[in-house]
Amino acid sequence: MSGSISGLSPVATYLAEEKDEAKSAANYAKTNATVSNDVASFEKDAPTITSATALMKNYKALSVVLGAYGLGSIQGETALVKDLLTQDPTSSTSVAAKSGNATWLAFAKAFSAWNEASSSSTSTTSPFADPTTLESVVTQYEQGQYETSLNNSTSTPGVGSALYFTRTMTSSMTLNDIMADSKLLTVVETVSGFNPTQFGALDFDEQQRLLSKTVNLSDFSTPAKIQKYAEQYLATLQISPQPVTQPASLLSLYGSDGSTNTTLSLFGVTSSGSSLVSSLFG
Repeated sequence: MSGSISGLSPVATYLAEEKDEAKSAANYAKTNATVSNDVASFEKDAPTITSATALMKNYKALSVVLGAYGLGSIQGETALVKDLLTQDPTSSTSVAAKSGNATWLAFAKAFSAWNEASSSSTSTTSPFADPTTLESVVTQYEQGQYETSLNNSTSTPGVGSALYFTRTMTSSMTLNDIMADSKLLTVVETVSGFNPTQFGALDFDEQQRLLSKTVNLSDFSTPAKIQKYAEQYLATLQISPQPVTQPASLLSLYGSDGSTNTTLSLFGVTSSGSSLVSSLFG
């Protein structure tokens, strides 16, 4: 696989890639026709995208932006995406604030210039007009795609998840933050000694109860500790391999996939039959 280091163990590959993942991801993007095309299209259109509506009408650009924040799975949830783009995340009534989801909040804050308070403005500058912002979105998107490719390779099992964990986990995250991010959750489940597939069959309260006994948040208090935890995850996979599968989407944790054991219980919602947004915030 382009960008991976052949002949090394997953832990050694992770350590080598972690030193400059952005470079490896950029090289991977150049060799992957789909990723390369999406990035080129986004860079071309980005300066002219001056509103949430314009972004949502541009499928490729939206794919890149959502992918950069690890939210590619919600692209089909039009109402949710619109709410995250246009509602003021500092308002207690916004979807992002009510969810308490760190990823949703980060995404909403990044596009706060498009919130409802300023939607009446007749002229809005594209948030991508800033080269730094544009580059950041592209880099994060490429890293996400690269991590997925690593996870899907039998020669680098879990390396993508370990890299994602390292660049995403912070000392301020709570157990609920971790549980709301399926990729972070998989790492923590594995290190805690649980099989993610079997663990996923439990209801949220039981998952939370079990993890509260095995997860020590101080393990994530420094970058060095986070890296050590990621290495432990990869070492665990070597002892107890897991099948290569598509990662659970963020929406599955919130019941959008029709599952009954979901993070909706955080909000006192036990049925997943209704739509995601209405169930959570209706």
